Amino acid sequence: MAKRRRLVAPNTVELEQLEVGFAAKPSISPFEGSSATPPIAQIAAEAATLNGMTAVTDRLALAQDQGDAARWRDAQDAGLVAEMLSLDQIDADFLRRDRMVEDEEAMAELLESLRTNGLRTPIEVTRDGEGFGLISGFRRLDAFRRLAETDPRFSEIPAFIREAGSGQGAYVSMVEENELRSNLTPYERGRIAVLAAGQGVFSSTEAAVDVLFAAASKAKRSKVRGFAVVHEALGDLLQHPVSLSEKAGLRLASALRDGAQSRLRQALAGAGALDPKSEWALLEAALKTEPEPEQDRTRGGRPQQVQRLKSAQLSGGGEIQAELTAEELRLRIRGRDMSTEDAQYLVDQIRQLLT
Repeated sequence: MAKRRRLVAPNTVELEQLEVGFAAKPSISPFEGSSATPPIAQIAAEAATLNGMTAVTDRLALAQDQGDAARWRDAQDAGLVAEMLSLDQIDADFLRRDRMVEDEEAMAELLESLRTNGLRTPIEVTRDGEGFGLISGFRRLDAFRRLAETDPRFSEIPAFIREAGSGQGAYVSMVEENELRSNLTPYERGRIAVLAAGQGVFSSTEAAVDVLFAAASKAKRSKVRGFAVVHEALGDLLQHPVSLSEKAGLRLASALRDGAQSRLRQALAGAGALDPKSEWALLEAALKTEPEPEQDRTRGGRPQQVQRLKSAQLSGGGEIQAELTAEELRLRIRGRDMSTEDAQYLVDQIRQLLT
């Protein structure tokens, strides 16, 4: 029988040597470091560290998502995000349109392009109650409505929603788009300025021209004002106003400013159906028919005497000039911008004074 060995407790020196030996022994666990920390504790610590890193990554991703969402909302508020809108939600007559005549050949090309390629450029709308008012894209909306009659794919249209309301910004957007895509005729430019002023969007036709065509040269804005005069005086009688050339329209405007409105309206009112060429021939004939000045027989053909009255200075700038003859009193207001409404009000006041 083997002899049992008596175990003897190590002394302090031997214990210190054992600890040094364990510390120097290579680790076989990838989770153990150079410390004497138990493996399970190291695993727990490393897991906590990894969780902490995951939390940082998640927070970074969350911050990026929040930033993207904020930028998306900003883009949406600025009307830069296209949304699909049902056609029956959109009021095409929200604004008075600047385009008067549609080219059916161009419309046929647009319809074919939409069938083949879809809509590349969304329309622009603004919120109007529970629906939306059309700002720009009248032809595209019209094309979608035609296509939707036979193809349900076109029952909705991509649209940018602008916070433009029905004020000046909406009209500027409409005009700018048509100027870029397909130039308006001179008459259409003058007409939309008159209509926008008539709806109270601008204080006067002159102000409408300055804002709607701000990028145009001074000379071009002057021409637009000339065609605005033509629309105001003859727009309800002209059958082919968009066919007026720039030269013809400015000639009419000059004659209208010189008092030719009455005979031009009489010529148009008595005409039947006309084509553009015949209508201009009629107007040209009326322009050449200058009223013959009545001769005062008692004076033996001598020139009519004109008495100039003392001019009156206006406090806001400008002056009133007056000339008196045997047959008429001529008043001129110079150096003062006046709207059509102000001028008409002045005429009515004079009439009441003399009645």
